[in-house]
Amino acid sequence: MNQALTPDRPLRVLVVDDEALARSRLATLLGDCRKPSAVVQAQAAHAVQAMECLQHQRFDVLLLDIHMPGTDGLALAKLLTTLDRAPALIFVTAFAQYAVQAFELDAVDYLTKPVRLERLQAALQKAERYLLMRGGAHPAAQQPDVVLIQDRSRTERLPLSEVLYFKAELKYVTVRTATRSYILDGSLNELEDKYGERFIRIHRNALIAKRAARALVKHHDPEEGEGWALRLDGVSELLFVSRRQLAAVRDMLARG
Repeated sequence: MNQALTPDRPLRVLVVDDEALARSRLATLLGDCRKPSAVVQAQAAHAVQAMECLQHQRFDVLLLDIHMPGTDGLALAKLLTTLDRAPALIFVTAFAQYAVQAFELDAVDYLTKPVRLERLQAALQKAERYLLMRGGAHPAAQQPDVVLIQDRSRTERLPLSEVLYFKAELKYVTVRTATRSYILDGSLNELEDKYGERFIRIHRNALIAKRAARALVKHHDPEEGEGWALRLDGVSELLFVSRRQLAAVRDMLARG
């Protein structure tokens, strides 16, 4: 019988790393973790061994290295989608360059070696929140839409629900939330194709979240001249609406 996850039960962890010393160090660190606490239920030195463990035992968290003999950690992570109840995935690796790929595989966090206790504790807290939110469903069913923001060697998962608008500026896209701005390397066309149901194009250089649209107001823009701009919840700035998109924006506002 598998005990359901509660805030009081230790997280059951599978550690996968081809280096015995690395597995031992993680086990020691996990023993020092609190809130949530964690226990190493099994260890594996390669992907085949890890899959055997996953097929016969239940784990809450998988701590997974990337560079291993045979099937690497990224390939193993893809195999997790075949499991009915896959554990929360945390990559632990000496290489920072795979972070984007890792998060595209729905990793909860990405730790670089040597791992500090505080960083591991924070990753486990993310895993616990993820598991409690998932509530027993397949992870793909509950994984929220996120925008992956790459900042130097750090990758941040920004929930799409927090994004107010995307605005093209020079070679980058500004991603705006109510609290700050981010820089995204991409194109508005790609974002529109991906998030078109929740965002609307109001100008050749701007996509806004439909839920954030508040009102159209008369506006003079130094570059565009007289016209209309859209006021959004959460930010004070106005975003100019092109004549071409004005009818679609009015229709969206009318429909609520």
